[in-house]
Amino acid sequence: MKTLITLSAVVLAAFGSTTAVNAALPDPGMEVVPGRTALVITDPQNDFLSPKGVAWGVVGKSVTDNHTVENIDSLFAAAKASGMPVFVSPHYYYPTDHGWKFEGALEKMMHAINMFDRKGALTVEGFEGSGADWEATLKPLIEHDNVVVSSPHKVFSPKTNDLSLQLRKRGISKIILAGMSANLCVEAHMRDLIEDGFEIAMASDATAGAVLPKGDAYEAALLNFRMIASSVQTTDELVAQLQA
Repeated sequence: MKTLITLSAVVLAAFGSTTAVNAALPDPGMEVVPGRTALVITDPQNDFLSPKGVAWGVVGKSVTDNHTVENIDSLFAAAKASGMPVFVSPHYYYPTDHGWKFEGALEKMMHAINMFDRKGALTVEGFEGSGADWEATLKPLIEHDNVVVSSPHKVFSPKTNDLSLQLRKRGISKIILAGMSANLCVEAHMRDLIEDGFEIAMASDATAGAVLPKGDAYEAALLNFRMIASSVQTTDELVAQLQA
């Protein structure tokens, strides 16, 4: 996280402002093509999106300021209305994951605070209402026939789950990407899926990040979204495309 924020500071120093970065870069755009485009949401879970979640102390301001839950809700509704398939890439830790012999900084922190913990891969005991459960507003939208929930990713990217397989098997090549957390799982999903040959449009306000004394992780992610994705749009702009 510190590296991403430092890199963003260097980029801003070079270009002067986020607006200057946007003006300096081409905007390839992404056409939404029915049957080939899907909505992908990462980590729409209580530990990130609920005031009772263990990460709320650092992400809550960003989630609130961006209206992240409301915007994810809007994307779900627009996808459903247009017949677009929805995929959710969740983050779960089982007791066996706590036996890892080494961890990165945030992995260590997440394990220490029992973030996204479940009692096991083959049980939902204690899942209902837990930090690993879906945020309450989004729960009925996720538990729906048109939503594919992939196996869980374990660090940040979908390299450790079956998301790409599920997308490919349904003929998907274009993705509208949103969820949590902006500079971690969302950005890692963006990077990995792009390198796997998918075209990505980022929903800039349907995500959020940690606000820290040394920097804003959400702002750091926005710069990388703009540099790497085919398109970065607001939820309203993306919904308008789906309704067209």
